[in-house]
Amino acid sequence: MDSQTKQDLDVSVIIVNYNSFSLLNECIASVKKFSEDITYELIVIDNNSPEGDIKNELEDADDIVLICNDENKGFAAANNQGLEIAKGKYTLFLNNDTLFTENTLKLVFDFSESLSEKAIVGCKLLNKDGTLQHSIYDYPSLLNVLTSNFFLYAIFPKSRFFNKYHLMNRKVSESCKTEVVTGAFLFAPTDELRKLGGFDERFFFYNEDTDLCYRFSKEFGSIYYFPKTSIFHLHGGSTKSMPWFKYRNRFIAMIKFYQKHFIGLKFLIAYMLHVAGLLMRVPLLFVIGLIKGNKAKLLMSFYYLRSIFIYPKNVFKS
Repeated sequence: MDSQTKQDLDVSVIIVNYNSFSLLNECIASVKKFSEDITYELIVIDNNSPEGDIKNELEDADDIVLICNDENKGFAAANNQGLEIAKGKYTLFLNNDTLFTENTLKLVFDFSESLSEKAIVGCKLLNKDGTLQHSIYDYPSLLNVLTSNFFLYAIFPKSRFFNKYHLMNRKVSESCKTEVVTGAFLFAPTDELRKLGGFDERFFFYNEDTDLCYRFSKEFGSIYYFPKTSIFHLHGGSTKSMPWFKYRNRFIAMIKFYQKHFIGLKFLIAYMLHVAGLLMRVPLLFVIGLIKGNKAKLLMSFYYLRSIFIYPKNVFKS
């Protein structure tokens, strides 16, 4: 990958890493192997991984722009560090637990270039076994808070009214507009991302992608799902060995989204629905765990119970 000027470079690929060196190396190797007829750079930001020195762990670092943080700045802030120095016309925020199997970068680039408006684009994500993974969804409106917390999405999987993942369950094969694409693969024009200030760093981990899509659609254009290419998303990254970290931060991030975008009674209703959903899951998962002898379900029940007693400070008040 030759050095390029800002005008010549097509895409800046930004990958945030925390431990998971093996997955990171596989991800980088797959990008290099399958990205053809396109100019790009790889920017890796390591959030002070305690399990090793990334300078020693990267297998092929000669053409990688590497940023080493002296603390874990979180997913949003670390991605923004990459965005600050990105030279590409477009930026791809890419999880370190993803794998390319075809020329996805070029295909998504060409699709973005064909649009008549500025857009965030997400591609099809696959699980390790090749099944379709939920990667696009509607904003967390009050209706979606209700339906997702009280299992209505499972009862009515293809209903737009009851399921924020309705497009995924219809298994659409053509490109279409959506409201949110996951941050595991989020492709967007660099200049517009900078004008937005990148991710909101008040989201430490989770929901920064939802917030970014929400703000982008209000300021610049649309959010697109492009299912004509796919990558694997292995869900084996930084949080796999830290389940409480995952559940705690997922809950906090959801409440923060409500704090930022919902006002007054709307916020109160959303918060109460969310907590009620957790309360319903605690005994349900506990009983299932006992009956099946499933330790994971018992731990989930415990984590949901702990989450109820956490309330993040509202950092969005002016």
